[in-house]
Amino acid sequence: MTEIRVPTLGESVTEATIGRWFKKAGDAVAVDEPLVELETDKVTIEVPAPSAGTLGEIIAKDGETVAVGALLGQINDGAAGAAAKPAAAPAPAKPAAAPPPSPAAAAPAPAAPKTQPADTPLAPSVRKLSAESGIDASTVPGSGKDGRVTKGDMLAAIERAASAPTPVFQPAASVQVRAPSPADDAAREERVKMTRLRQTIARRLKDVQNTAAMLTTFNEVDMSHVMALRSQYKDAFEKKHGVKLGFMGFFTKACVQALKEIPAANAEIDGTDLIYKNYYHVGIAVGTDKGLVVPVVRDCDTKSIAEIEKGIADYGRRARDGQLKIEEMQGGTFTITNGGIYGSLMSTPILNAPQSGILGMHKIQERPVVVGGKIEIRPMMYLALSYDHRVIDGKEAVTFLVRVKESLEDPARLVLDL
Repeated sequence: MTEIRVPTLGESVTEATIGRWFKKAGDAVAVDEPLVELETDKVTIEVPAPSAGTLGEIIAKDGETVAVGALLGQINDGAAGAAAKPAAAPAPAKPAAAPPPSPAAAAPAPAAPKTQPADTPLAPSVRKLSAESGIDASTVPGSGKDGRVTKGDMLAAIERAASAPTPVFQPAASVQVRAPSPADDAAREERVKMTRLRQTIARRLKDVQNTAAMLTTFNEVDMSHVMALRSQYKDAFEKKHGVKLGFMGFFTKACVQALKEIPAANAEIDGTDLIYKNYYHVGIAVGTDKGLVVPVVRDCDTKSIAEIEKGIADYGRRARDGQLKIEEMQGGTFTITNGGIYGSLMSTPILNAPQSGILGMHKIQERPVVVGGKIEIRPMMYLALSYDHRVIDGKEAVTFLVRVKESLEDPARLVLDL
């Protein structure tokens, strides 16, 4: 008999929800055949069969929340399945063989772990886990030197909390309970449980609004030159690089140049510190059937437009197929979202925490503008920069957006790194 357990889901991901089982108890399974779909806070993954045989008892049913390492089910080796269950019968004999310890015997129990002093600084990994899980590190017994809380202590506390029957949204006040509908309306309503990803999106976006001092500044960009450049070279570009020349490569490079000039837009808050990041990992928001995901194109300052376009195309394809890895959506320093592909003319994007800035692209629309004292029809796009005012001042935010505008209206600046 082989156990099927929840695999390691990536750093900071400690639990998942059973999406659906692809097999029923008694079905034959092959090695590495997908058995069950798990929904995590970030992605949906499939758990393959660790061995061949017959799927035995399914322990975790659809919709249940399970922690990393939890038992999902069992695979019986052929006909051995029938003998597998009786083998578990002698288990109750174990407690009977050993009488319960007397109070006297229980006295020399090992000392309880020390609690870390309140004024002791926490390790960065502990701070991060505490912030992401909502568990106060000061309440966790520490096993380190002088009672310090270690990363292992936090992970164990998170796993204990995950196994407890608590709702996904911890604060009761954050759960909205609607008034019951009239009977006629209720009969025509459909109630569907939110997926774990959708619940996480809702929680994270609301947390950003409650935490960050979010503000949005706008500008508009004349896309004439970028569109002319794209039209002139798109066939040669696709022939050489095997990927279409879109607008995202230009916008990503323009943002990187602006981030270099305005480092606050590439920073984040950590307690009372500001972390300025001297690397440029740009998240590209991708809409899927299951919700919004943000894969990260790393080191965009060292990549060409062709390399960026290839990365975005690959991420977009795999995001829609549900094949992104968790680590591919972590570590971003700035985000770009394009509502224009859906026809949005203007919007105020919400920050992708803990980042301090997000650029919103929109629909390109021909509008009359004044150029050199004359009215001309130009393809214009509104740009929106939402930023955390705790980190970025208004002057910096406006300057950032102006630099992006200048780069896009004169694409030679991107080539010459101006």
